[in-house]
Amino acid sequence: MPAIFQLLADNSAFFLSMLFILGLLVGSFLNVVIHRLPIMLERGWQREFQQYFQSDEPQPAEETYNIITPRSRCPKCQSEITALQNIPVVSWLVLGGKCKQCKTPISPRYPIVELITGLVSVLVGWQFGFSSACTLALIFSWCMIALTAIDIDKMLLPDQICLPLLWLGLLTSINSVFVNSTDALIGAAVGYLSLWSLYWAFKLLTGKEGMGYGDFKLLAAIGAFVGWQQLPIVIVLSSFVGAVIGIVHLKMQGKDQSQPIPFGPYLAIAGWITLLYGDWIADQYWNWMLN
Repeated sequence: MPAIFQLLADNSAFFLSMLFILGLLVGSFLNVVIHRLPIMLERGWQREFQQYFQSDEPQPAEETYNIITPRSRCPKCQSEITALQNIPVVSWLVLGGKCKQCKTPISPRYPIVELITGLVSVLVGWQFGFSSACTLALIFSWCMIALTAIDIDKMLLPDQICLPLLWLGLLTSINSVFVNSTDALIGAAVGYLSLWSLYWAFKLLTGKEGMGYGDFKLLAAIGAFVGWQQLPIVIVLSSFVGAVIGIVHLKMQGKDQSQPIPFGPYLAIAGWITLLYGDWIADQYWNWMLN
């Protein structure tokens, strides 16, 4: 084993410190994904629409726009953000939360996402230690953070994140990192079909859509990681937290309770808690039931 890996395995303080720094850096990247991926999808849908209807009108050439290109800019003055201005959390604090050139306020969500990603990474490392399970749990956690923020912003859970995560969970089960292949396959199927069934039951009864297809795919991906046995924990946690936070949020904003709210963030939070602490939650439940 290389010396650095040996140090990470033997020194938990060093390992967790490195995970926190890595989490901050990943959080900075997730901010880009959260902002740009929905725009990329919307532009792609517009191009597909135009191609489908074979519009004869010449379309203006579009600037290359993806996760990497163009470089991050201030949305007001269009000045490029340099590497020194893009240090996670630190740059935002040094700049006073404003653009260096035009002093336009920069949303505090950027350092918040970075800090959350750093802290979540530390908790994952604390739970799984220096192991392949830790690596996979980190990828799962980072995806949950990105999906949560995108769903809050756009009421959208992109297939570009959900489907690869589903396949990663199924492939992970080959070596039974979290659950075996049987439990993962059943978990993915039950996760998808449970919300799919609720969706259609609600639509047949009310004529309205209670959730989106992205929620089905997200729960399928979570089921592939945690197995079918722990899906009830995910569903109960997400429903309870979603109901409480959703109602409080609507009341604070003075909106009607029929206003749609994204369910993906609550699934993501519940899925993450279950991946890390699902066994402990199940043990506490059965101990309470039997005593």
